Amino acid sequence: MPAIAVIGAQWGDEGKGKVVDYLAARAKMVVRFSGGNNAGHTVINQYGEFRLHLVPSGIFYPNLTSIIGNGVVVDPGALLDELEGVRQGGVDIGSLYISDRANLVMPYHWLLDGLEEESRGKGSLGTTRKGVGPAYVDKAARLGIRAGDLLDPAAFRQRLSLILEQKNAIISAVYHSPTMSLDEIYDEYCAHGEKLAPHIRHTEPLMAETLSKGEMVLLEGAQGALLDVDFGTYPYVTSSSPMVGGACTGAGISPRYISGIIGVFKAYPTRVGVGPMPTLIEGETQDMVREHAHEYGATTGRPRRCGWFDGVAAAYVSQLNGFSAIAVTRLDVLDVLPNIKICRAYQCNGERLEHFPASLSVLEQCQPIYEEIPGWLTSTSEARHWDDLPHQAQAYVQCVEEVAGCPVAVVSVGPRREQTILRSPLL
Repeated sequence: MPAIAVIGAQWGDEGKGKVVDYLAARAKMVVRFSGGNNAGHTVINQYGEFRLHLVPSGIFYPNLTSIIGNGVVVDPGALLDELEGVRQGGVDIGSLYISDRANLVMPYHWLLDGLEEESRGKGSLGTTRKGVGPAYVDKAARLGIRAGDLLDPAAFRQRLSLILEQKNAIISAVYHSPTMSLDEIYDEYCAHGEKLAPHIRHTEPLMAETLSKGEMVLLEGAQGALLDVDFGTYPYVTSSSPMVGGACTGAGISPRYISGIIGVFKAYPTRVGVGPMPTLIEGETQDMVREHAHEYGATTGRPRRCGWFDGVAAAYVSQLNGFSAIAVTRLDVLDVLPNIKICRAYQCNGERLEHFPASLSVLEQCQPIYEEIPGWLTSTSEARHWDDLPHQAQAYVQCVEEVAGCPVAVVSVGPRREQTILRSPLL
């Protein structure tokens, strides 16, 4: 069986972790292909509740291999803490591997992330200050340190010395902050390397072997397509590609192996941090949705802005990624609303727009053109089949399907694995 990509289709926090956890029962391998520990995937299953930031959401299946791909930037200390939390939950981590080509988040990345955000003042980007952006900058600038470097301490020290000399010059001359110690960073990361060494390896051959046997590989994205560095709401975006193209380069897999692309949409989009969100819900309704759904960032704890479903953005993302199916999550959160809106177009300077604009200034002026549909005001959390949903809830899902231009195959009505409705075959 070929590869299936699971892509966040909004601004992140769509519930990809749950969808991957649900689908992983049929897979042999799950590969996380982008982002860093600025992403958070919440998974609830028989082991408990876990907030994963770097570990793939398939880790809970004992016969499945989990891979952190080369497209991920890895904070080794954060990863070790996360692995310990998973292990304490009774989960075997022996089949988790890290690509030796994955770049590392270094201590100077954390420092520079914070200093750069502070220097922007009111123009700050709202980063998580986890060092992820600066790590991707160094990757592109060919100044990165990779996981495989930790396996050769002498070569690692030589490379770190050259890079840190440059970073300290920036830290002291530009930001007037104290410089960082080569010995301290070296010793800390060598210790990390010793602990992670059994997990660091060439991961591309593992994927090739799995695919050659006809077994399924799940490609797990982080964040969402509207945060893509090229096609998202630039500059309020992440530093990598969360889209299906990023799955190929971030995992090390040929596009010809991908036979399914699943877009994960939350029934109402959310966004943490700054950046435009045309369908923002105003006033008490937003407060009610946020508190009912506990919409706070899994990584930062920051409150998420909540919006009505944006059909313009959904159609745009569906076109870019070529989704073969859609998963709609958190439908149950809308159970409490008497009326629900869905955006079918924008209006800007008297003109109707049906395409997602590239210009940030244009997007900030866009006003949504809504269709309002009646809510269902009854719990959907116990629904396990399509016919269990109220007629109005079915109508809402069908409206999402129409505006996104792609069939809805999965509907999630709660955080637990079993609170999932498979409307049509995915695989």
